[in-house]
Order: sequence, then C-alpha cells, then structure tokens
Amino acid sequence: MPSSSTKPAADCSDFPVVSFLMPLHLLDHPLAAHVLTRLRDKTTPPAQFRSLCHQVALLLALDATRDLATQEHAVETPLEPFSGRALARPLVVVPILRAGLGMVQPIVDLFPDVSIGYIGLERDHDTALARSYYCKLPPLKNTRVLLVDPMLATGGSAVKALDVIFGRGATEVDLLNIVAAPEGVAVVEKAYPKMRIFSAGLDRELNARKYILPGLGDFGDRLYGT
Repeated sequence: MPSSSTKPAADCSDFPVVSFLMPLHLLDHPLAAHVLTRLRDKTTPPAQFRSLCHQVALLLALDATRDLATQEHAVETPLEPFSGRALARPLVVVPILRAGLGMVQPIVDLFPDVSIGYIGLERDHDTALARSYYCKLPPLKNTRVLLVDPMLATGGSAVKALDVIFGRGATEVDLLNIVAAPEGVAVVEKAYPKMRIFSAGLDRELNARKYILPGLGDFGDRLYGT
C-alpha cells in the first residue's frame, strides 16, 4: 500500500514535518526524488521538463491505482480457457488546465480506455483566487476519478475542481500532485477530510505571493516554455 507518511520527500528532508489527519501519500522511490530535483532546477529546458513531468506522473498514477477494483474475467488463451481479472469500474482522469495536461499522457499510456475530462481554472496573481473558465466532463457516476494538477499551493483550485466533480456524481476521487504545500493540503483536508492526496514532494511553505517554496516556479510556464 502507498505510504501515508507526511515526512517531506528526500530532497526536502530538512523541512518541518507537518501532521495531517488526512491520508497524504508521498512517493517513496529514488527515481521520484531524482526527477523532482531535476524539475526544481531552473536551468532545466522545457523539453526535458516535459519528459521529467511524464516520468513522475507515471509513478504517481501507479501509486494511486494500486487498489483499483477488479472482477473475474474469462478469456481463451491459445491453449485453453483462463479465468483472470479485469478492471471493474471505468477510470476517468481530469486535469486542471493548463498545467495538469502534462500529467494526462502517462495515465493514458497505462490505461488506454481512460476517459478524460477538463476543468479550466486560472489563478488571479493579485488575489491568488481561482477563476473558472472551462469545464467539460464525461459521466462520472460509478467511476474512479483521478484529479491531476502538478502544484497544490493554496488548495483553492483543487477544492473548486473537487466541488464540480462531486457535484457531477463522482463518489471515488483521488488528487494527484507533483509538489504540495502544507497550506494547500490543509485546505483540501478541511473541505474533504477523506480525500487522498498523492504527491512526489511536500514542500516547506507558501511565500507572500502564494508560490510554493522551494517549489519549482510556474509549472505551466516551464512546461510550455512561455
């Protein structure tokens, strides 16, 4: 099972440990620590940044889907009948635009039949509040939903997106982030106490402009070279 420790990731070991009641699952894998360090490096170019994002998102997706429900499924091998297992419920991935798009393809690679929804939220840089500008979702009832956004900073965008997803009938949702701030985790915890968050790193804090420290800058800008 994924680790529920709230100890920051390997490259953040000197940061304060924050205790959360909610299950915060941090990746415990040397590749995740390696990739996260390279993502933080301000000299990493966009093409390499996208490749690194793909790698860590793949690890997060594998961690978050360990407990997917399966059901018996009979097939014919070239030699004889075989009773195996198949996924029991449809899977849906919902990226928060635009940065969340960088985490979609690894999930599609793992689960080619996944449905994809989109929620567009834009943060006002003066108020740090999220503004909704787009929403397109497939049917969510009786599905498993992965909400993906690389940065969990204030938590406002995540909560707004979760409100929409649960409002559309979803009952089983996980939140996947590459880097999370304690403030954002606490905001999600308050709104959705049982929400599972899967992250590659728990960083120290938000600065006055609501950016994660040490963080890795504006993820969307670095992803797309803007």
